[in-house]
Amino acid sequence: IAKEVAKLLEMKAQLGGDEGKHKFVLKTPKGTRDYSPKQMAIRERVFNAIITCFKRHGAEVIDTPVFELKETLTGKYGEDSKLIYDLKDQGGELLSLRYDLTVPFARYLAMNKITNIKRYHIAKVYRRDNPAMTRGRYREFYQCDFDIAGQFDPMIPDAECLKIVHEILSDLQLGDFLIKVNDRRILDGMFAVCGVPDSKFRTICSSVDKLDKMPWEEVKSEMVGEKGLSLEAADHIGEFVQLHGGLDLIEQLLQDPKLSQNKLAKEGLGDMKLLFEYLTLFGITGQISFDLSLARGLDYYTGVIFEAVLLQQENDHVEEPVSVGSVAGGGRYDGLVGMFDPKGRKVPCVGVSIGIERIFSILEQRVEASEEKIRTTETQVLVASAQKKLLEERLKLISELWNAGIKAEVLYKKNPKLLNQLQYCEDTGIPLVAIVGEQELKDGVIKLRVVATREEVNVRRENLVEEIRMRTSQ
Repeated sequence: IAKEVAKLLEMKAQLGGDEGKHKFVLKTPKGTRDYSPKQMAIRERVFNAIITCFKRHGAEVIDTPVFELKETLTGKYGEDSKLIYDLKDQGGELLSLRYDLTVPFARYLAMNKITNIKRYHIAKVYRRDNPAMTRGRYREFYQCDFDIAGQFDPMIPDAECLKIVHEILSDLQLGDFLIKVNDRRILDGMFAVCGVPDSKFRTICSSVDKLDKMPWEEVKSEMVGEKGLSLEAADHIGEFVQLHGGLDLIEQLLQDPKLSQNKLAKEGLGDMKLLFEYLTLFGITGQISFDLSLARGLDYYTGVIFEAVLLQQENDHVEEPVSVGSVAGGGRYDGLVGMFDPKGRKVPCVGVSIGIERIFSILEQRVEASEEKIRTTETQVLVASAQKKLLEERLKLISELWNAGIKAEVLYKKNPKLLNQLQYCEDTGIPLVAIVGEQELKDGVIKLRVVATREEVNVRRENLVEEIRMRTSQ
């Protein structure tokens, strides 16, 4: 890199002063994007819905640094570790940009000896992925995480996490969705009875995780060809991973002669049964499917895992409902905090991450298609004047409004035309205009105009704030 930089600097010197200026490339780095005011307005709407839900469930909020010591992140993500962004040494420490919010959370718990907390954290994470930006996959993107850490009775926090996903996806009105649920212990038990050697559990797990993107035949050939699994074991796995259902399937597997003999699988299925009982009480089992193909690629999961997918209904000409991809995921990771604790003290955790970028790109496309007008400001009133030489009066009035907490704007011209001021309201969606005029000043009133209906009323100056509040709260 140093060589290349030197070469570039030399070329720049040869170009001399300003001649090289027009050669400058204006772009954001690969896999990143800027957000326009319109996009941010949609994004804020989504964030507010998510934060409201997290707070409704009693979560506190934390924040952690955007980069961590490299060793904090190493070995926590399995095959995905190659996507971690390493920073060039800048101050005696080897650092990497955070890959998710879960590992920093576990580090935070271990470092501060916290044994129980319910927290949410919304922040950017970084992955050196090959971005598919049309589908909301980036190298820099937001994650919205909610986690419950602590020793509790089984499956109660896990059920709450699924309820949260259900609430958020229903609230955002993204269309039909399905939350797939499985358990790492059921997977591991299944691998064991299918004859997968212990050492291959994790790597076979990440192959199974690709079933939502690849057909079974391709996944099978990856297992056998690349990962050296016997054909017989792969076929055996194939019989299981095509199963999905609800309580009936759990009961059926509890009776399965091989699976029920496996200690791990039996534990997992027992908990899954309990989980479905709680989800029935929450009234959300209609959108939940126990799915044996769900694996989730990350290494740190130890129990229940889940993923929410949107079901395609945009294109009617598609034969079967296709999933648009995952919009939320999570699970139980009871060992992660222990990895950081010098004494290996475990803090059980379960959490969920909402895929805000994917959700956001869907809503953005929908707004584009519907040509819905989106306001990018929240201004309630424009302070305008009907004659010249009233700038001082406009500034006095707007100051009163600002001090009263009213969102107000004024045009930055000494003597703007009334028509231009009204046009500005039309363009930006400001609902009210407070007009200062010579006669009004004499009478101690302000003329309040409703932009949409053009109705005008005179309001006593001392009642103006109240009137604006009343009209904008409707």
